[in-house]
Amino acid sequence: MVDVELADVQGFIVRGYTMPVARYFGLSVRESTGARAFLTTLVGSDPMVPSITTAQPWAMKPEYCVNLGITFRGLAALGVPPGSLTSFPVEYCEGAVARAANVGDVGTSAPDQWLRWLVDPELQLLLMLSAQSGSALDAATKRLEQSWSTSCVELGRHDGASLPDDVAHFGYRDGISQPTIEGVPLAGLPDHLPPAPLGEFLLGYPSQFDQFSYPVPEPPELGINGSFAAFRVLEQDVAAFAEFVSQQALTTGLSEELIEAKLCGRWRNGTPLVLSPDTDTPEPPIPPEAMNDFDYIGQYDDQRGYRCPIGSHIRRMNPRGQRVAGDAGHLHRIVRRGIAYGPPYDPEHPRDGQSRGLLGLFIGISLHDQFEFLMTQWANDGIFTAGLGRTNDPLIGAQANGAGTFSIPQAAGSVTLQGLTRFVTTRGGAYCFLPSISAIRYLATLA
Repeated sequence: MVDVELADVQGFIVRGYTMPVARYFGLSVRESTGARAFLTTLVGSDPMVPSITTAQPWAMKPEYCVNLGITFRGLAALGVPPGSLTSFPVEYCEGAVARAANVGDVGTSAPDQWLRWLVDPELQLLLMLSAQSGSALDAATKRLEQSWSTSCVELGRHDGASLPDDVAHFGYRDGISQPTIEGVPLAGLPDHLPPAPLGEFLLGYPSQFDQFSYPVPEPPELGINGSFAAFRVLEQDVAAFAEFVSQQALTTGLSEELIEAKLCGRWRNGTPLVLSPDTDTPEPPIPPEAMNDFDYIGQYDDQRGYRCPIGSHIRRMNPRGQRVAGDAGHLHRIVRRGIAYGPPYDPEHPRDGQSRGLLGLFIGISLHDQFEFLMTQWANDGIFTAGLGRTNDPLIGAQANGAGTFSIPQAAGSVTLQGLTRFVTTRGGAYCFLPSISAIRYLATLA
């Protein structure tokens, strides 16, 4: 087992905070010396300035957690020399705006439709604040603002807040499935899949590929124990989703609850279809700790998708032991951190004009081989695995308007849902480097 110094790793890479409110700030470096001094305060011990939250276990849950992402332009603005900049992977250097079309961000999801601060070329720092209450969020915000005020300009911010019962706006229980990472404390629900090697999520360790580890950006004190993240603002059209499900129920004779479960791969309460294909309340009940412990091969042998459709959202995004594009599902795992934004959906007032969706972070050692791979090969391409044809993920896929289809395999013959449209629209994104604590100290010393 590989050891890692948890005090040197940003905490949200290896564990979720499960805090009910969050705020994301986009900053531009106005004055590099002052910005480096701001970084010093973020890894210092000044009780008046919130500091970066590490992966060290805590004896008592804090009132808030702070984390930092830096864009490629941000590294340059902080004074990272050209030779070091060229050691970073090309997809990170190009950034989310330039690579938007690669991941399906076209049409209404294209960068010309994004929030202005997330297409601003001067977006250099992404500061992420999670808190246990609105008052704690505002208090920490005020102290951070005072710390960056002379050196950075705020380009924009976005708030998020958890919905009741830990559900997403579409109504499904969220945040159930996360990879188990070797060498760090278990941070999610257990499963029987091979643990992810540390080098699948942190630079400087053996990766998920035999005899290959990802190059560490130079110098090592900048790269080691770092990671990468795609930040996404994803607007969800809950009314369109509800209307689609209702219409398909009338057309097919299937219940709305079953159609929703088949599209996702789980019932709304999180119960996986593989473990309970006919009801969300099986007898005996599935223990909460077993909600993520299943596969599509082996015990239930669901390779035909009779229990859980092959094209369902969770099966596409985490195919587990199933044979898929990219050789194996466990080679492209990703850590997901997310929180809802906008008011809860009210079915009595479906078209209320309110924006609602998800603020998501998708974390991995390689933006290309994890986040971008999932979006291009699994979410937006039917060659993800045999039997799908040219179909996309039913929940997050880049569907042509009204032209998408979804197959529900059954022994007596498949049922095909027609008329899928795009339910999730990208409203912004950024590719960030997540430096270690020692790397932040290194950046703070650059001249």
